[in-house]
Amino acid sequence: MAAPGFCRDCLADAGDGPRCTVCGSPRLVRHPKIHALSVAHVDCDAFYAAVEKRDNPALRDVPVIIGGGTRGVVSTACYIARISGVRSAMPMFKARALCPDAVVVKPNMAKYAAVGRQVRGMMQALTPLVEPLSIDEAFLDLTGTERLHGMSPARVLARFAAQVERDVGITISVGLAANKFLAKTASDLDKPRGYSVLGLEEAPEFLAPRPVTFIWGVGPSFGGKLAADGFKLIGDLQRADEKDLARRYGAEGLRLWRLARGIDARSVTPDREAKSVSTETTFDTDVRDLRPLEQTLYALCEKVCARMKQSDLAGRSVTLKLKTADFRLRTRSRGLDSPTHLAARLYATAHDLLLKEVDGTAFRLIGVGLSDLSPGSDADPADLVDTSTQRIKATETAMDAVRAKFGAGALKRGILLDKPTRKPDAGR
Repeated sequence: MAAPGFCRDCLADAGDGPRCTVCGSPRLVRHPKIHALSVAHVDCDAFYAAVEKRDNPALRDVPVIIGGGTRGVVSTACYIARISGVRSAMPMFKARALCPDAVVVKPNMAKYAAVGRQVRGMMQALTPLVEPLSIDEAFLDLTGTERLHGMSPARVLARFAAQVERDVGITISVGLAANKFLAKTASDLDKPRGYSVLGLEEAPEFLAPRPVTFIWGVGPSFGGKLAADGFKLIGDLQRADEKDLARRYGAEGLRLWRLARGIDARSVTPDREAKSVSTETTFDTDVRDLRPLEQTLYALCEKVCARMKQSDLAGRSVTLKLKTADFRLRTRSRGLDSPTHLAARLYATAHDLLLKEVDGTAFRLIGVGLSDLSPGSDADPADLVDTSTQRIKATETAMDAVRAKFGAGALKRGILLDKPTRKPDAGR
């Protein structure tokens, strides 16, 4: 007898055959514990590209790459483009070479954010336990919602996927499991329009042949160290002694021992707070001179602080990011005496950091961000000794009011009036 399950299209019981006995759909999902699991990871499929295809039907059956310029990177690519090998974060020149017929669309972050909020609101109608990971993915815990919805969490998620496809015009993939790690793993198994279930019992066997970098948080560098120590596959970690892994890698070793077995005690935490607000841009041609770097940096500072004010946040730690022509990354940070969301204060500190880096080196990218976040009410307190902050605050408040009334381009600082030398990417 087949494991219990249901049809993802009409939600009827799956039965024993390959198709739904009610609607004839082949989209059946089965698992021995399907109606006992309630932790899910929901991920929008090729999100940016899907939104663009929704809004422009002419793009539906062609490869689409979301990115900008020839020196930027791919934000995302539709599944047709992925067949040619295009991947997120790939340099645009390489993506164009792999898929010369692709339509390249400049990112529209405001539009994507609006769609992301729409999907997020639909998630929150299912359960208050929604933990966003990014604009297009989140964990959900539907434990105890059967009476509210009149069906198991598994069926609720299938109904939700159909609702998003119908009402939003994009598709999602669902991973249902016993915990967050396995749910995230499951959601990647059958994209796009996927629905996969992964129980704790089969997790060790499923994970064993995967490389150690399959584990969340194990990047190429740590993966290389683990491989050098004899741990190339997750199965190697499963055979290792817990105390030995702890001795070698400390707390990370204990985490690896648990995740290798599919054990994850983390709860789904709603209203996951942002840790930083940042943005960056890739130059069309490498930049060595200070002036264009200053201009770009100030524009990015204004963008970051506009987001901070909109989110009612302030930050105490400033980070400058630079990438050299040979792709070497430099990050420099400095703390402030008090939190800020003023562009001029952010720029002043970031500019000091920049001056130490401008030595004739050619840069292809510059970025800036604020972290160590706090409520906006903590921003830029009055100082009896240094009164300049309050003057800056009054000036930016007046400028914000003018821009709100007449548009973002109504006022510009003098530093931005020179001829632009860059083509900005969408900020993160």
